[in-house]
Amino acid sequence: MMNFDYHNPTHIVFGRERLHELDRLIPENAKVLVLFGGGSVRRNGTLEKVLAGLGKRDVIEFGGIEPNPRFNTLMKAVDVVGKENIDFLLAVGGGSVMDGTKFIAAAAHYPGNPEDLLKHGFAPLPIESAVPLATVATLPATGSEMNMGAVISHKSGKLPVMSPLLYPQFSVLDPTLTFSLPPVQVANGVVDAFVHVLEQYVTYPVEAKVQDRMAEGILKTLIECGPVTLAEPENYDARANLMWSATSALNGYIGVGVPQDWSTHMIGHELTDLFGMDHAQSLAIVQPSLWKIRKDKKRGKLLQYAERVWDILEGTDDERIDQAISMTRSFFESLGVKTRLSQYRIEQADIAKVINALENHGMTALSETGDMDLAISNQILQDAYA
Repeated sequence: MMNFDYHNPTHIVFGRERLHELDRLIPENAKVLVLFGGGSVRRNGTLEKVLAGLGKRDVIEFGGIEPNPRFNTLMKAVDVVGKENIDFLLAVGGGSVMDGTKFIAAAAHYPGNPEDLLKHGFAPLPIESAVPLATVATLPATGSEMNMGAVISHKSGKLPVMSPLLYPQFSVLDPTLTFSLPPVQVANGVVDAFVHVLEQYVTYPVEAKVQDRMAEGILKTLIECGPVTLAEPENYDARANLMWSATSALNGYIGVGVPQDWSTHMIGHELTDLFGMDHAQSLAIVQPSLWKIRKDKKRGKLLQYAERVWDILEGTDDERIDQAISMTRSFFESLGVKTRLSQYRIEQADIAKVINALENHGMTALSETGDMDLAISNQILQDAYA
């Protein structure tokens, strides 16, 4: 196991009917900016409950944060923070609203050009303060409710933002708030969480037994609860386990002391940016083909994944790996998430655009070992086409 430090300050408030507790969780004299997306939280009554939970505080609303939150939209919220002297941000929504709120929190206190905050990749931002923030999670998927990262859409691409100052102070996770989600968002959330785990788990063995077993437990839970959640939208237990799985997939705990990959995400970000597909759809396309091309590099962990997650015990090593890859693809497709580029009306010639974007963004040495160049990324995308 590798050396590591681990600290996660986010207070999780989990369970039914917890929104009234906002009144004790947020400072009494705070002026709060409530941020949300396209309006579903208003239509389904969640926003009304949030506002009631905030009591007599001075509250301003900011809606319209898009999926894959856009820099220009977020800068409008930054202006509101400054003009209205906002001192607390509350994100109500899924990963995009949470990610956007994190960027707003950083940009509002940043003395320089906020675009500079998008130039640091996965390195911590050079910021000394941020507006305090919290979240009410309405879509289990990204884990943004319990980590310090965000991904922002800019004219130059999808870009990460990271800082320990961007951990939510608290996050309310009420599974009942997800009952009204459209099936496609539920399916996307399952895939997103699943691949978050895989990026930290299917690398190479380092004898991190606790992290491995926890990762495997999350994967098996998603396999079990994902289909149930789709079939029974108001099954509380299934929703609760899906929600906590998504949070646990990316709150840092299973990733300590182990190598991490994130190649699937880096390629997936370019697919989303270029072609407008959902983030989870891009992951479902890339992951099986990446394993097929890279299986010799990941052999040990793929065999462990085959045995412990899919209970594949018979056959040669290659047969077991191939079966595990096939079962992963089938799992994604059983949720209604297509796994081939050609199924999204993308032409094979368009793969060159993805490779060019990877090169322009410096994504030329991906993987947990840094040996995945553009030629290998091209192989993966060609295999993922049809």
